[in-house]
Amino acid sequence: MAYNQVTPEFVEELKKICGTRVITGADINPDYSHDEMPIYGSKMPDVTIDVQSTEEIAAVMKACYENNIPVTVRGAGTGLVGGCTPVCGGVVICTMKMKNIIEYDFDNLVVRVQPGVLLNDLAQDALTHGLMYCPDPGEKFATLGGNVSTNAGGMRAVKYGSTRDYVRAMTVVLPTGEVVKLGAPVSKTSSGYSLINLLIGSEGTLGVITEITLKLIPAPKCTASLVVPYENLVDAIKTVPLFKKNHMNPQALEFFERPILISSEEFLGKAVFPRTVEGVECGAYLLVTFDANNEDELAAYLEEGVNLVLEAGALDVLVADTPAKIKDAWAARSAFLEGIEEQVEYYDECDVVVPVTKVAEFTLYCEQIAADYQFELKMFGHAGDGNLHIYATTGHKGANDAMPMGEFEDQVDDFMTKLYAKTTELDGQISGEHAIGYGKVKYLMDNVGPVNIRLQQEIKKVFDPKLILNPGKVCYKL
Repeated sequence: MAYNQVTPEFVEELKKICGTRVITGADINPDYSHDEMPIYGSKMPDVTIDVQSTEEIAAVMKACYENNIPVTVRGAGTGLVGGCTPVCGGVVICTMKMKNIIEYDFDNLVVRVQPGVLLNDLAQDALTHGLMYCPDPGEKFATLGGNVSTNAGGMRAVKYGSTRDYVRAMTVVLPTGEVVKLGAPVSKTSSGYSLINLLIGSEGTLGVITEITLKLIPAPKCTASLVVPYENLVDAIKTVPLFKKNHMNPQALEFFERPILISSEEFLGKAVFPRTVEGVECGAYLLVTFDANNEDELAAYLEEGVNLVLEAGALDVLVADTPAKIKDAWAARSAFLEGIEEQVEYYDECDVVVPVTKVAEFTLYCEQIAADYQFELKMFGHAGDGNLHIYATTGHKGANDAMPMGEFEDQVDDFMTKLYAKTTELDGQISGEHAIGYGKVKYLMDNVGPVNIRLQQEIKKVFDPKLILNPGKVCYKL
């Protein structure tokens, strides 16, 4: 893909649209060159713009399209696959200043927001109205525009679904600068091709999302969690399908191994989970949350859940039934990534999703083949929906004990290639929520096959004939 260079004349054209928010050269914030996964590299853009409206974005996109200049859109930059890295330079549009919760519609249970609103801000604000925005990705300070662009999942997806299930409508600027409205604030539609579902999860490659209408639900009245230690991971994972088989519907159902827990608790400086039970070392854990509309209903869920896990081989069960206990339990789970980032020199990750009945087989396979490599393996994930987060790490931060970056990359690539092949064998997908971005393009091609990739590339061309929007991502290699 050949693009034109950014010229002083083009910069002046952009300044007529956005004024002093057009930044160039040494004044560009280096954060705009990468996301949170440093292993996928960085690239400084030629221009950055903190946009403020649909109209501005439309004018910028029209200018870039006419001048054949590549554009990358970013929000908070919390992605983990290089999705907002401007690998071809050009213009970076940042939507963080578009952060208004525009309007609640309490009768239809929807809310209109701009793409720069943070997930945490909407979640907290909705609760003040007795409502819940259900998607709950681990990164609470990601933007809603980014969540929609990656179809983020999170811990409550096992009961409530992923971001896609909550997007009713959106306003989008196409690469040509045209503005379109997709979807409607209604609960169902059979009105032609679902263009809105093409945009959800498209990772900023088909259009720029400038407004979103999201579904809300009445917030559950009460919640509680079970902390469940096991001797080993296989026993923990084998318990997971039993919840659905026994007609239980937990809000969240997470698993993790001992090493990742220790990293997280060391990072937080607080131990919450038991390390041993009656002399037996805890090797893995489930963290299960139930919600309900009254205390009696919740108590029944908890009693049934306790009996279920003990019969399935759990070493013990701890009930977190106060706000403080629930907060402590979930703080350790939520800090897994932060603990890794703080403590290791290099890391790479995958977030494959496999059928729930295949999770035990897949995790056992991961541990078996990881023995052939020099990096350390850390695993956790959303056991209830089969979405697994698998991290390869090397070195302690600042200790100069990491293997050379090139060697680490080679080992991880070999390891990930085997993992993704196993994922395909088990009828899984290579990403459950982090998406493809720049770092996983070749693995997607192997996973879905040439016909599927051709269809995706043709869709991309329909929306973006010049391929200027977030190039080199998802289905196109540079």
